[in-house]
Amino acid sequence: MENPERSRLSPHRRDILGFATAGATLAVVPARAQEAPLGLVGRFVQSGYAIGQTAPGGILWVDGTMRGPVGKDGSFYVGFDRDAASSCSVEIRHNDKVPGDQVQKATLAIAPTTYDVQRVDGLPQDTVTPADPALLERIKREAALKNEAFASRLDADYFRGGFQWPLEHFIVSGHFGNQRVLNGTPASPHMGFDMAAPTGTPIHAPQKGLVVLSETDLFYEGGLLLVDHGQGLISMYLHQSKVIARKGDLVEAGQVIGEVGAKGRATGPHLCWRLKWTDRHMDPSLMVPKSA
Repeated sequence: MENPERSRLSPHRRDILGFATAGATLAVVPARAQEAPLGLVGRFVQSGYAIGQTAPGGILWVDGTMRGPVGKDGSFYVGFDRDAASSCSVEIRHNDKVPGDQVQKATLAIAPTTYDVQRVDGLPQDTVTPADPALLERIKREAALKNEAFASRLDADYFRGGFQWPLEHFIVSGHFGNQRVLNGTPASPHMGFDMAAPTGTPIHAPQKGLVVLSETDLFYEGGLLLVDHGQGLISMYLHQSKVIARKGDLVEAGQVIGEVGAKGRATGPHLCWRLKWTDRHMDPSLMVPKSA
């Protein structure tokens, strides 16, 4: 018999996500693997990504916007957000540092992703429609902390090795991009991949990175860590019961950085795993290779 949780997935989601339970391994099938100029490889779908290679010293432009320098060895990352257009323009401008090839260009076809609607009830109402002035001021202060961390631009390319799962065993309790209805109120899409597991379950760093934010009790997120994997790619770990890694730590892939909890806006213990590249939100589960 088909697992009832898996049966609720849309056909597209079944193509890209496996299902994990205690004692089982979650497998990911590539949604769409492509190769293109600039050595671009990755998952060319909405909420996916591409990793490329060029000569050192180039400047990355994506969809007409400058995104900054490529890595010291010429590697670079491009993220496609939840509602990415059907094509993405990638340019590397070398400013005469590569004779005869000052501008390298690639246009990527981005496949659409189907997102479900998820209803979540039983949340404290002030986490859905906050109104108290003191609470609103707290939310504003905490937003400033997070925005400062998101501005980090580590000169590294730790993303090149892909990600591993941050939990060894879990149940998928919420997919990236789902349209949320909270306590009956339509809300913004969910920008995380939810992994249900018992409180206290160890959270492992999916890849090497620099911790740029470590907070134990934020209003929405509870225990929160932000890890910079290089060039503006930052992963997030929400609702932790115990935050172990500290700001400034350079964590290694597989290192325990915290523990699963239900702090903040949550109805039960789980890890909300998120990924952001500059101003774009992506599905972190797509960074995990099939072989993981």
